[in-house]
Amino acid sequence: MKAIQLNTYGGPEVLQRVELEKPIPAGREVLIQVRAVGVNYADTARREGQYVIPTPLPFIPGAEVAGIVTEVGEKVTGVTPGMRVVSFIESGGYAEYALADERSIFPIGEHLDFNLAAALPLQGLSAYHIIKTMGRLQHGESILVHAAAGGVGTIAIQLAKLFGAGKVIATASSEQKLLLAREMGADVLVNYTKENWEQEVLEATGGRGVDVALEMAGGDVFNKTLKCLATFGRLVIYGVASGEQSRMYPSSLMARNQAVIGFFLPQIMRKPELLKTSMQELFNYLSEGRLTLTIGEVFPLEEAAKVHSLLQSRKTKGKLILVP
Repeated sequence: MKAIQLNTYGGPEVLQRVELEKPIPAGREVLIQVRAVGVNYADTARREGQYVIPTPLPFIPGAEVAGIVTEVGEKVTGVTPGMRVVSFIESGGYAEYALADERSIFPIGEHLDFNLAAALPLQGLSAYHIIKTMGRLQHGESILVHAAAGGVGTIAIQLAKLFGAGKVIATASSEQKLLLAREMGADVLVNYTKENWEQEVLEATGGRGVDVALEMAGGDVFNKTLKCLATFGRLVIYGVASGEQSRMYPSSLMARNQAVIGFFLPQIMRKPELLKTSMQELFNYLSEGRLTLTIGEVFPLEEAAKVHSLLQSRKTKGKLILVP
């Protein structure tokens, strides 16, 4: 089978096309013929050797795939060959075939497009749990969503509304991206390339700040976001896309009872019931037409390096998909 592999850490150019033996499922493993792969910022962090956990080499990126089950291990009971499924995996998605644990497999309907299916798991679950589990958004509260035209951002805006947010403030780097955020349901639009954008956020909340903030850039964006936080506000960190770490003084949170919370999706995946419930809720929203997934562009697998470059340039909108 063909796959995209990295043998050394570095820029997009380290992603190389290789020919490998097709995996053989064992135990509770399921072999999926991949029809669509979701691309995530975590893939670029893996490529650079900057991920939250170590990335062993050689490594095949890709943590969410949609496709058709072709083989199952001897201990698999709930999945059979021929099923159309979507799954999140530790690695191996950038390939024609990928192995997944049957506990991370979710059947999809006959009419759900593979590209859409691959766009949901990681970013949908991330947005869901950042807002609901970690951010603990309450009905009527305000929320700040950075990178609002991206995969997590477009879903987060919609889920915030579904969860009862009173005001959704969206930031992005261009007017075109902000228009997409508006289409998703954002109430206030802020261009974060402008100086003192945090003042616009504060003005939109009457000076009190936001109750929940989603932050994934790091550096100066984190520092300014902290200034936007209300008393009893919760800032949830789920990435460092800029590569710049931030410095803060924990005691500065005391005066206004604020919280800075870290989020790492694999920890949610280790709680099967929480995972199953939230995934089912997301699929329900999708089937009911209450959640729209925004596919930015679809590329052949061989263009993985190009896709990583586009993603890190912050010139993309919505979810990027690779097709073997």
